[in-house]
Amino acid sequence: MYSQISSNKWKSVFLFAAFIILVLVIFFIVNLLFFQGYIFIIIAAVIAIIFSLISYYSGDKMVLAMVKAKSAKKPEHTHLINIVEGLSIAAGIPKPKIYVMPGVQINAFAAGTSPEKASVAVTEGALSKLNRQELEGVIAHEISHIKNYDIRVMLLASVLVGIIVFISQILLRSFLFGGLRGNRQSGGGIQVALMVVGIVLLILSPLIAQIIKLAISRKREYLADASGALITRYPPGLANALKKIKGDHEELKTATDATAHLFISSPFKKKQWLHSLFSTHPDINDRIKKLESM
Repeated sequence: MYSQISSNKWKSVFLFAAFIILVLVIFFIVNLLFFQGYIFIIIAAVIAIIFSLISYYSGDKMVLAMVKAKSAKKPEHTHLINIVEGLSIAAGIPKPKIYVMPGVQINAFAAGTSPEKASVAVTEGALSKLNRQELEGVIAHEISHIKNYDIRVMLLASVLVGIIVFISQILLRSFLFGGLRGNRQSGGGIQVALMVVGIVLLILSPLIAQIIKLAISRKREYLADASGALITRYPPGLANALKKIKGDHEELKTATDATAHLFISSPFKKKQWLHSLFSTHPDINDRIKKLESM
């Protein structure tokens, strides 16, 4: 368990470093391509910061509203509340807010910015289809996302992707509307080549950012599996839950591409090549195998 935790933490650090490098490359391209028209870049940066702050501080509330989650209450959800309270104590974190989502699919997610401001949501399907040990495994996985600050990591990753996409679009539009006049007048062959490379990178940077975000998401899922098993001291609980999730072909209609990475397993069950190519989660068979080997 500890080797899995350590390995995935280091891989996440490496991937986030790649994210930072990508952002720095974009700023280098800005400096290379724009000798005039900086006002557009300043406006774009201000707007990006505003949207980022809104996403950071209100992202969890927006996600909970999108999936139509309702607060768990006694006596209907007493067993869920007791499980979350017990596992929070075991993990050494404050009890998160607890929500239940409509839907027969087995799934769950955690959201927030810190252990003190976190929420856990499970589907009605998870409550009805999982036994206590399996539900504890799923909740422990989500508690681990909170304890390991995965909720903040993935929120920051999403914000970074949003910033990169937004700035790239603004810069490309500025180029199309004549933002590079000064460069075209003064540039030689090398300058033109650099501009072409810069424009190609601006076009590709949103895709690269999304791929990095998905890679981070997959590594944090492995990390949460191992950390969750450490909390319960019973890896088969989560492994058996994942087996049921694997055989569950129900759709979660409230899930979207923007929220899919938050769930314990991809909410999209229909086999589509695009979802496979940009999967937010590692292979579920590999996750089960790792848990069963602990």
